[in-house]
Amino acid sequence: MSKKTLASEAVVSPVRIGRSAGAALGILALALGALQSVVEPALPLLQRELGVSPAEGALIGNALLVTGAVVTPVAGKLGDRYGGKRVLVRLMAVVAAGGLLAALAPNLPVLLLGQVLQGVMVGALPLSFILVRKHLTAGQSQVAMGLVVALFTGGGMVGTLIAGPLAEGLSWHWMFALPTIAIVVTTSFVARLMPHDPPIRSDHGIDWPGVVLLSGTLLAFMLGLVTVTRDGGLPPLAVGALVVAVAALATGWVAVERRAASPMVDLRMLAKPAVWRSCVLTLVITITSGMVLLLLPQLFAVSADGYGFGAGTTDIGLFLLPGAVAGAVSDSVGGIAARRFGPYAVVVGGGVVTAATVIALASLHTEAWQLVLAKVLTAFAAGAATTALLAGTATVVETKDTGIATGLLVVTRVIGVALGVQVGGAILAAGADPMTGRPAEAAFATGFTVAGLVAALSLLVVRIKGKEAHA
Repeated sequence: MSKKTLASEAVVSPVRIGRSAGAALGILALALGALQSVVEPALPLLQRELGVSPAEGALIGNALLVTGAVVTPVAGKLGDRYGGKRVLVRLMAVVAAGGLLAALAPNLPVLLLGQVLQGVMVGALPLSFILVRKHLTAGQSQVAMGLVVALFTGGGMVGTLIAGPLAEGLSWHWMFALPTIAIVVTTSFVARLMPHDPPIRSDHGIDWPGVVLLSGTLLAFMLGLVTVTRDGGLPPLAVGALVVAVAALATGWVAVERRAASPMVDLRMLAKPAVWRSCVLTLVITITSGMVLLLLPQLFAVSADGYGFGAGTTDIGLFLLPGAVAGAVSDSVGGIAARRFGPYAVVVGGGVVTAATVIALASLHTEAWQLVLAKVLTAFAAGAATTALLAGTATVVETKDTGIATGLLVVTRVIGVALGVQVGGAILAAGADPMTGRPAEAAFATGFTVAGLVAALSLLVVRIKGKEAHA
């Protein structure tokens, strides 16, 4: 029997790919989802404990998102080149280091560094897909991939629920420590039980300059928003310097990506009308989602003596849970709806629901159920619309370009959420009382109105697309 035949049999051997290995991979996804989601319900508490503004607090969640945006396009390439198991274990070591830093963080800068390191967890999904694809049959791998995604999503719900009890019963440090411990334990089982997968030789290197420049652009933009909205702001000359710096970094990134032999994000795909429209729509939709993601927990946490609800972290987690469930369900509904009605029809429906709901919140936010319902509607609408765009784009580009086009949309999705969160934080910081630091009710009304108007832009983009189609 040839060596090739022996290798093939080893790959599908049930002894090497037992249920225990698959279970370890699934539990790891669950723990990662929990670690990723603990910040959202606890953000008001973290701001109070660390003594920071909403704009600075927004950086806590965004630090993870920025890392995720730049790791996602390269994780699969690293896994193919060096082996999925090898890269996954090393990435989890980085995540564990970030979780430990966050758990021990005495101040905001250390917590932000921990979040940056934790952000590489996003690469676990494509690496998990590599492993199950190489070691299982086609039918088994599809089931396994679906299970990994479902457990990651379920972990997000678990994190939303445990953040409050851990933060209020022990301390906020345990929100990061407990999932990190689970990640360390399950990674050790994955390393021991999962078979090694052979690397695939490639003629192209990793686009590290693109990774660095995209990270720098996003971080400079977000730090710029925080600085500009801080008490006293900045003189016009300093603001102009920040704008120039962000523009220079963004221009440099575009130039590098256009010339790279194997770019992290192939911007040439944007020359295709279907792709750039989907990217614009995804960006608009997710900016709105990011703003809602930031504004609702902040409003829940405002003292009940004023216009808020005085909710603690546990209550905020419970209030946000229905929205998390709606977002998870929307991922499957979006693909089905896109196939039946077309992706742009789903975007129009989602845009109308989101714009109407968020603008209504500007004046209707006196009852907790109003905010909970708004979270459910916007999470479902945004999830269905972005998934429909993803599915629709995958079917209109050539098969060889599917990975590039969908990867571009995934990166756009992460960037949009990060920008929305930071803009929402900047609006609240700009409208805060200088004496108490608490945002005025008008700041929330402004934030919701801006988010609704941004959502309405999706309708304008679709309308322009329709006119071009009939021209």
